[in-house]
Amino acid sequence: MIVNIHEAKTHLSRLVARAAAGEDIVIGKAGVPVARLVAYRGTETALRFGYWKGRLTMADDWDSEETNHTVERLFAGDDAADQH
Repeated sequence: MIVNIHEAKTHLSRLVARAAAGEDIVIGKAGVPVARLVAYRGTETALRFGYWKGRLTMADDWDSEETNHTVERLFAGDDAADQH
């Protein structure tokens, strides 16, 4: 269904209810589709502060020179790491 912008402004509440019910509403300007009004489906799980607390462990040497050199070599290549 294509609805012109003026009609969409006039009947926005009605169109939002129809979109929430699953209908795909296309908004057009001079008969040309320019936007789509669809139901919002949100994320499955909301991000929460502290979610990973107690779920993640790091090795004791995670910030050692050797580990940093290895990571740099993996990301930048052997030549970049050898310049140090």
